[in-house]
Amino acid sequence: MDRYAQFSSDLEESALLLDMAIEESDDETLQEASEQLETLKSGLRQFSLDIMLDGRDDQNNAIVSINAGAGGTEAQDWTEMLFRMYSRWTERKGYKFDIIDYQPGDEAGIKSVTFTAAGEYAYGYLKTENGVHRLVRISPFNANGKRHTSFSSVFVYPELANEIVIEIETKDLRIDVYRASGAGGQHVNKTCSAVRITHFPSSIVVQCQQESSQHRNKEMAMKVLKARLYQQETRRQEEKLHELHSGKDEIGFGSQIRSYILHPYQMVKDHRINLDIGNVNSVLDGGIDPFIEAVLRNKN
Repeated sequence: MDRYAQFSSDLEESALLLDMAIEESDDETLQEASEQLETLKSGLRQFSLDIMLDGRDDQNNAIVSINAGAGGTEAQDWTEMLFRMYSRWTERKGYKFDIIDYQPGDEAGIKSVTFTAAGEYAYGYLKTENGVHRLVRISPFNANGKRHTSFSSVFVYPELANEIVIEIETKDLRIDVYRASGAGGQHVNKTCSAVRITHFPSSIVVQCQQESSQHRNKEMAMKVLKARLYQQETRRQEEKLHELHSGKDEIGFGSQIRSYILHPYQMVKDHRINLDIGNVNSVLDGGIDPFIEAVLRNKN
């Protein structure tokens, strides 16, 4: 909302500057207003893209795995080409790039590689690259110069925080005190020392009545609540990773999201959005933003 308000203010200022330039026939001011409007246009385009990145994990760093499909050396060489493409894109975005795992090919290329792209909304952008990527070209590994089709799969998932921080807000709690029951001595049974805590967001209820001190029982009950919330969050993250990895297994060759054709003509085609780009070399050099932007804008 702050960015929207700033754009509105800048647009109003530019409009006033333009009116003044026209009224006074001031070419210099007219040029200034024109430059301001071009800057606004560029900024609004980026803003309209940014608001597409509204997924729960879009702002996280990304972990990218590229794996060669069937086809031996051909597919492994294609995997290396994709790795170079994403490396160049990551560099252009100013993201930090770290290789986690690297399995070289038997003769050339890469069998599989996993790396992290760390930066603002890295996962939000790169998640659009999930799927099978197909390359069609004249094989450099075939003496007969035959056309060959290679496949590699790209899988992207968000980097999750290792440390789970449990924050409990007072407004989310109801704390009841009551008389303890059962064994525990005369003092325990006759005073309102037992404590029950209800956590509304999770519906978890914990209670403690073993100590004679209400303060001590409350302290112990909070520890139990935090432990249960921690366990709940850990389970949630494990389920999310399992779901993401299950999605990876479903990616099958023949269901490619994008084709890179080097022969008999040159073109990169994204099958999800029917977007074609003729400059293959530019795309393979990291120029994949048009595809990423188009997929994000088309998601709704």
